Amino acid sequence: MEFKKHWDLITVIVLSIIVDVLILQNTRGIIQEIAGLTFVLFLPGYVLIAVLFPEKRELSNLERIALSFGLSIAVVPLIGLGLNFTPWGVKLKPLLVSLTAFNTVFAILAVYQRSRAVEPWTPFTVKEVTEKLGMEKPTTLDKTLSVILIISIILSLGILTYVASHPKPGEKLTEFYILGPEGKASNYPTNLRVGQKGIVVIGIVNHEGRNVTYYVQIWLVNLTWDDRTNTPVVYEMYPMPGWFNVTLPPVPVNIEGNWTPEFKKNYTFSIDKPGKWQIWFLLFKDRPPELPQAPANGNYAETGPKNLILDAMNGRIQSLKLNVEVKEPVRG
Repeated sequence: MEFKKHWDLITVIVLSIIVDVLILQNTRGIIQEIAGLTFVLFLPGYVLIAVLFPEKRELSNLERIALSFGLSIAVVPLIGLGLNFTPWGVKLKPLLVSLTAFNTVFAILAVYQRSRAVEPWTPFTVKEVTEKLGMEKPTTLDKTLSVILIISIILSLGILTYVASHPKPGEKLTEFYILGPEGKASNYPTNLRVGQKGIVVIGIVNHEGRNVTYYVQIWLVNLTWDDRTNTPVVYEMYPMPGWFNVTLPPVPVNIEGNWTPEFKKNYTFSIDKPGKWQIWFLLFKDRPPELPQAPANGNYAETGPKNLILDAMNGRIQSLKLNVEVKEPVRG
C-alpha cells in the first residue's frame, strides 16, 4: 500500500484514536476541541464519501468537503440511535468506540475501493484546488457559489469551535425526593392507624453551582378539589414537627457513573386524626418564607401559608406530596 496514495485515510484512523485518548483523559484545550469537532462532524462523512465515490471524476474537491460535513451530521445521529437499542446505551465511551470503529472500517474499505479505481481520487493539493476553482470557462455564478461554499464552511468551523470552547453553564437544579423506609421508591407509609409511626427518607442533591442552604417545611393538609371553580379548597393545614435546614456544596451532574445521594434524612411522623391527609414537603433555597403567628387552634388553612400549598400545586415551589389514609386504631 502506497502511503502517499492513502495518507488521508491512515490519518483518519490515527486521528480517531488520538481523539479517543484525549477525551477519555478529560484533556481540554482549543486543539482538543477542534480535533473533537473534526472527529464528529467531518471524518465519518469523509470516509463514507471515499468509499462511495473513489473515482476522481465523480466529485470535485469542494463537493467532497461539503458532502463530508453533511453525511457526518446524518451518520452520527444514526449511530447514536443504534446504540440506544443496545445494553450500552448512548453514553460517551460506547459512542467513541462506535465512531472510531466506523471511521476505521470505512477507511479500510476506502483504501480497497481506491486501489480498484481507474482514476482514483487522492487528497487534494493546493494546485488541484486552484485548478478546480479555475474550471474551464467558469461562469460568474460558479465562482460566486464556490466562494460562498468555502466561506460557509470556514464560518461553520469557526462558530462550532467557539461554541465548543465556550460552553454554556449546565442547567442549575436541585434534586428533591422522598423514598420509602427501605430507601427505595416503594413501600411508602400511605395507610396508617391513628398514632402509628410512618418513616420516609428525605433526600436533597445540590446541582446549583454554588453552596445553598436548603429549608424544608413539612405540612399536614386536608383539602378537596372544587370542580365548579377548578381550585383546591384547604380545610386543615398543620405544621408537622421535624422542619430542618441544611447547607450543601454543589456537586456536578454525572450521567456516566452511578447516581449517588448527597444528603439523606430519615423522617418519622405520626398523624393523630383519622381521614385522608396529604403530607407536603416544601423546599426553599437560601431563606424560608416568613410565617404569621400560629392560630389558636394551630390550623393555618385560613391564613397566608395556605398559598404555599397552592403555589406548590402549581409548580411555583419545589415540593413533594405523600397521600396518607389514617384509620381509627384497632380496639382491643
